[in-house]
Amino acid sequence: MAFEYAGDGALDYFPCRYGKSKLLFRGPRRALEGEFIAAMGGTETYGKFVAEPWPSLLEAGLGRPVVNFGVLNAGIDVFLQEPQLAAASKAAKLTVIQLLGAQNMSNPYYAVHPRRNDRFLRASNQMRTAFRGIDFTEFNFTRHMLGALKQREPEKFEFLVQDLQASWVQRMKTLLTKIEGVKILLWMGDYHPPEMADPLGAEPLLVTERMVDELRPLATEILRVEPSVMARSAGTAGMQFSALEEPAAAMVPGPMVHREIAEALGRVVPRYL
Repeated sequence: MAFEYAGDGALDYFPCRYGKSKLLFRGPRRALEGEFIAAMGGTETYGKFVAEPWPSLLEAGLGRPVVNFGVLNAGIDVFLQEPQLAAASKAAKLTVIQLLGAQNMSNPYYAVHPRRNDRFLRASNQMRTAFRGIDFTEFNFTRHMLGALKQREPEKFEFLVQDLQASWVQRMKTLLTKIEGVKILLWMGDYHPPEMADPLGAEPLLVTERMVDELRPLATEILRVEPSVMARSAGTAGMQFSALEEPAAAMVPGPMVHREIAEALGRVVPRYL
């Protein structure tokens, strides 16, 4: 049963910044010194609606600091454009990097918000030419837009996906060259309940095994974690949110998924400490 709160909502995430970064990370703020582990990723790493996200659980299991650099609604662009994160990886003992979907990044077809990468800003002339008859002013989010394009123009959509996937590989390679030291890529499988399968595919959206294989020479290790059916089916059990946030809570991983991720990392990370 989820814990619902009226008023201000449930959790205090103690949002904080590091250095001159404009990004808000989940706190409390930590000292970036000593042999800490850096955890980079999106909403799933941040742990929206979850009291103890996987970075906190990993810290408890290892007995050493794990700094949560998860950013709500982030795509690759956030991490490519944030110099503070590259500096943090240089100071960290190792860095865990969550693989994010290919939909939330600016590309020749469309632009996304520089910090909230799930926000669709505008379509390029190339996009408007390819998808004539589509009114792009009706879209605010990349997922909604891509779902509509797949339904209305399935053949053209496949060409768009190919370009997005090629861009994703190149940007991930660029990101991995900027991050120093030991790099563990966290490939988190789909965490949605089976009955809530997305027509666009499983999480991370549009990312395939072939794409991830191209990153192997630049990563120390790639850890694939497929949440169990039990964890995926738990819904919002154990999550903390206000009444109005329930639909959003149902779309992100719950405590059981976070525990399974932390347990999987707990078996791998010690090899590099």
